[in-house]
Amino acid sequence: MIPNLYGAEDIVAIVDDMKDQHKSDDLIKGLEDNEILGVFEDCAKDSIHVVLAFSPIGDDFKRRLRMFPALVNCCTIDWFLPWPADALKDVAEQFLSKVDDLPQKDGIVAICVDM
Repeated sequence: MIPNLYGAEDIVAIVDDMKDQHKSDDLIKGLEDNEILGVFEDCAKDSIHVVLAFSPIGDDFKRRLRMFPALVNCCTIDWFLPWPADALKDVAEQFLSKVDDLPQKDGIVAICVDM
């Protein structure tokens, strides 16, 4: 949780919107405003997805990792390495096989491999 993320006006708006959204269900029935805000935060945590893309080349990446250790400790890291040309060709051929009457399909596959 980020401290002081919401101002007082933001909190009032969030609580009012939550009350409007959940009039007909029991999700926030009988809860105080701070508890309703907690329910909102839990829903937001479950729904939010953030993608960060960094180039691992150079000193900037190493510096960021030292400054923000949560990038390693609290994130899932996917290292994308170059694909071989035959794998790219197979993927392009599979997806383009579903397209009927595509002129010069072999040339389009070759372009997909190059891109």
